[in-house]
Amino acid sequence: PVFLSVFPQAIILVHWLLTVWGSMNYLFPASYAWGNFSILAVGIWAVVQRDSLDAIMMFLTGLLLTVLTDIIHVSVFYPSNDYLTDVKRFSIGMAIFSLLLKPASCYFVYQMYRERGGEYTFNIGQDRSTYEPIDQQDASPQWPDPSKAAPHPY
Repeated sequence: PVFLSVFPQAIILVHWLLTVWGSMNYLFPASYAWGNFSILAVGIWAVVQRDSLDAIMMFLTGLLLTVLTDIIHVSVFYPSNDYLTDVKRFSIGMAIFSLLLKPASCYFVYQMYRERGGEYTFNIGQDRSTYEPIDQQDASPQWPDPSKAAPHPY
């Protein structure tokens, strides 16, 4: 479908806009903006290299980690009602809205991971049974062994 080719860009654009709006009031520390914007940069890498499993896997892992860090940022830095202005209310609302959209974004990014050939389960280690070293080839030597005598032609 055509919309699947545009969908990663839409996820990145929506989360970029919500992160800009969520961090525009200096309510959260710089780690909120740095964490979210750096993961969105990895998402741009995943869009550019459509055949890379590493890029999409890092984007998915980063989105999952920013869910945790966003929960911590919102819960720790939420101001009391005395200091809650309209701009702060809007900024926190956009950060919470971005946080609520991230599980759906993770699901769609995981679907893209599977479409690119990723497995259903995540393998941390490699299966070494199919590993073949390239430096040990069974090719015949280029030069004859000097210790063996050449056979006589007659």
